[in-house]
Amino acid sequence: MTIVEGRITAASGPVVRAAGLESATVGEVVRVGPEGLLGEVIRLEPGEATIQVYEETAGLRVGDPVAPSGSPLHAWLGPGLLGATFDGLQRPLDRLAADGTWLLLPGRAAAAFEPQGAGLAGPRLALGPDRRWSFEPERSAGDEVGPGDRLGSVAEGPIRHGILVPPDVARGRLLELPPGDHGIGEPIGHLETATGIVPLHLAQRWPVRVPRPVHRRLPVERPLLTGQRVIDMLFPVAKGGATVIPGGFGTGKTVLEQALARWSDADIVVYVGCGERGNEMAELLASFPDLIDPRTGGPLLARTVLIANTSNMPVAAREASVLFGATIAEYFRDQGYQVALLADSTSRWAEALREISGRLEELPGEEGFPAYLGSRLAGFYERAGRAVVLGAPERIGSITTVGAVSPPGGDFSEPVTQASLRLAGAFWALDAELAHARHFPAISWTQSYSLYVDQLAPWYEETLDPDWRERRAEAIDLLVRERQLLDVVALVGADALPDEDRVVLEVARLLREAFLQQHAFDPVDAARPPEEQLALLRTVLAARTGLSAELGREATLGQAMEAPVLDELRRARSWSGADLVARLDALAGRLVDLRPEAVP
Repeated sequence: MTIVEGRITAASGPVVRAAGLESATVGEVVRVGPEGLLGEVIRLEPGEATIQVYEETAGLRVGDPVAPSGSPLHAWLGPGLLGATFDGLQRPLDRLAADGTWLLLPGRAAAAFEPQGAGLAGPRLALGPDRRWSFEPERSAGDEVGPGDRLGSVAEGPIRHGILVPPDVARGRLLELPPGDHGIGEPIGHLETATGIVPLHLAQRWPVRVPRPVHRRLPVERPLLTGQRVIDMLFPVAKGGATVIPGGFGTGKTVLEQALARWSDADIVVYVGCGERGNEMAELLASFPDLIDPRTGGPLLARTVLIANTSNMPVAAREASVLFGATIAEYFRDQGYQVALLADSTSRWAEALREISGRLEELPGEEGFPAYLGSRLAGFYERAGRAVVLGAPERIGSITTVGAVSPPGGDFSEPVTQASLRLAGAFWALDAELAHARHFPAISWTQSYSLYVDQLAPWYEETLDPDWRERRAEAIDLLVRERQLLDVVALVGADALPDEDRVVLEVARLLREAFLQQHAFDPVDAARPPEEQLALLRTVLAARTGLSAELGREATLGQAMEAPVLDELRRARSWSGADLVARLDALAGRLVDLRPEAVP
């Protein structure tokens, strides 16, 4: 089919209208204007196509050319992804800045600005033009292979990067698949199919708006362990689940997501900074290369993919950034890895949708967001999951999606938070009052919840403690009762409360200070394994048992509440060592017995 070039008829910010594109299709990538700005067809009408342009459109004129490419917006997937930093369209920030393709302003070395008409990155630019990979085949000439089958692997950072038959390639017979060193653009073998001979490469491309297919979806059964006590013990998220982190400015969303990137037990981390402040992303990009991976002892960046789309970059690229992140996460899931996809923040993505929708003159929904906001968010969160992936040998992979939301003024009733809440299985609400009180992570125990508790309880009970569910319920009940009692204390004072309620207040305070608070920058307390988390929780609850035993003894209850062993409990979260669980269990035994003769 002959591709006919069109001409611009109107332009409004990132939205451009063009005539003469009768051969174009919705979702097709086009090059706009004399500089070839990257755009995508989002609407077709008789005689006119509407295009969203992913670059700055200043300087475009009516009559400028528009050239369709014949292909949709796609990501390049293969060796070279790990450790790379991309913009919202998978153009490598580090490589383009290093070779001078992008402009670096004097005195602002961290601020890279995209050149006009940079276009989509090809496989060699996106994945590394010069690096060669030592391919080790796992199949031989003559083997029958089909979509998703594993052909072999290359070593990349801490993993074996699986080379797969692309999902859209028909089943056929391998003509050759020799070992050797290959560049990204070189064929590693050839596949004979019913329609012809298909060359096989280390890299493959996939349209970002189309979820990669899987063989079978599976129920979740294991938690994504984050190292954060309030999450792992009270509001866990499953591997293959989805969670939302809403919070106003200064409540710690970005720090929490960075802690998840560093300490979670995911094999691969894909971090998407969508519409965040440039200085915040610059700080992230500067700090990540120096972080040590606690799992391997090597650099954390070696198993991380960073996508940086800052607020000063073209607004239309924000939507594309999360789609590229989801596609890259699916690619590693298809290799059988457990992937954490962190998006910070989906509110900026939704704001981009609102701006584009307004320029398209679409009927607005609540607070000006487009009526399809919910379906777009659903399309993103539904790409999470645990599945048996395509191909042989059988592999099980998962994507755990964590989306940060930035509601204006911390209002959780706004549309993005509410739409996200209906889609995610865990909800970690960040409380501004806790943040102002320097309580971090500032996750509200009264607003947060997890729908994965029943599915994950068997793992916790078999691996950690048969009574995990009861201990979790007791801790949450204590915190809820404390919130209710504090309203009474504000009216009548703590001394007017019955002894039972005084014990609840004291133990809840211990729970907050000794268990829920966690120092993200402390080398000891930044993350804890689940065994140590549970041991600390048991120790706090043991204090309740000891204090409750003194109820009815007014003369000794006050002494018990001032026992030095309680101060020792408050300091226990700074303890470390291989014998930590045993030390905490010994402390719990001392806390159970707070009789007067046991109190110095």
